[in-house]
Amino acid sequence: MIIVLRQGHPVAVAQVTQELEEHGYQVLPVFGVEKTIVCAVGGDEFKNVDFLEQIKAHEFVEDVLLITKPYKIVAKETVAGRSVVDVGGVKVGGDEVVMMAGPCTVESEEQVFVTAEAVSKAGAKILRGGAYKPSTSPYSFQGMGVPGLKILRQAADKYGMKVVTEVMDLRKIELVAQYADVLQIGARNMQNYDLLKEVGQARTPVLLKRGMTAKYEELLLAAEYIATGGNQAIMLCERGLRTFESHTRNMLDIGAVPVLHSLSHLPVVIDPSQGTGKRDLVASLSRAAVAAGADALIIEVHPNPDHAIKDGPQSMTIPQFVDMMPTLSKVAEAVGRWMATGRAVSVGE
Repeated sequence: MIIVLRQGHPVAVAQVTQELEEHGYQVLPVFGVEKTIVCAVGGDEFKNVDFLEQIKAHEFVEDVLLITKPYKIVAKETVAGRSVVDVGGVKVGGDEVVMMAGPCTVESEEQVFVTAEAVSKAGAKILRGGAYKPSTSPYSFQGMGVPGLKILRQAADKYGMKVVTEVMDLRKIELVAQYADVLQIGARNMQNYDLLKEVGQARTPVLLKRGMTAKYEELLLAAEYIATGGNQAIMLCERGLRTFESHTRNMLDIGAVPVLHSLSHLPVVIDPSQGTGKRDLVASLSRAAVAAGADALIIEVHPNPDHAIKDGPQSMTIPQFVDMMPTLSKVAEAVGRWMATGRAVSVGE
């Protein structure tokens, strides 16, 4: 249930919260720019009809919306319009389509700095890179850890970027948040509920990737776990589904963009690198994602992908990435949005 409050009533939130909690609801106020709302979950609205009428009768209550979906806070009805996630001044979910780019895995200082310089010049505003890497085999490279986090932070600071990197262990959330501007929850951890709860206690924006076999509702319920902890700066990420098709690594669901926008107010990000597993397909699917309304893209770029430690086949070369960016800008303009390209950054900065 969503209670929309009128402006100019400072005691409204406290009074409504008290009444809802007395009737068994869990309450979470959301203070927007134009509206203040109170999200109430856990009660049975259809058995509390008289109570709901009492709530509606308050002079400071503008509207009461019943939500029958299992997810409440992240539901589209919760917010007028769409949410914009502020990543240190980079706004994801507004008119700009934001580019996140960088290596799949942090391998060395030189590799990250070369990539960061190139993608930032081309228009990327958020540097991606894995300091901790989930691997199917326990014998595969697991990431550089803290040294990798430090390299990402240093490169991002030098080239005026923000950092998104994956956190896999709830015991390391605070550590990763010291270096990252966005905490990524990978596909394998989308339903790691203890991790989601702890990330919900943080105040660092979250990029939540869809599990490789997850339904939309399951993705949104995972986001709900984070939101109920108080962290509502969440971006949903479609990264491809595992199907019977073997030509590509995954089947990228471009339709997830309009579907998730119809169900939730949260920004939607597309990962065409994981979504295909083939670098030559990334540009085409990136253009399709922007045309479909994606709020951001997250793309793997490597100076020498044929010699990458992990995921080389799906990592774009730097020239491929640079050539792609102007075409994405044109698509963004065609759908009434814009995308940064050609931001000058010199090596000496």
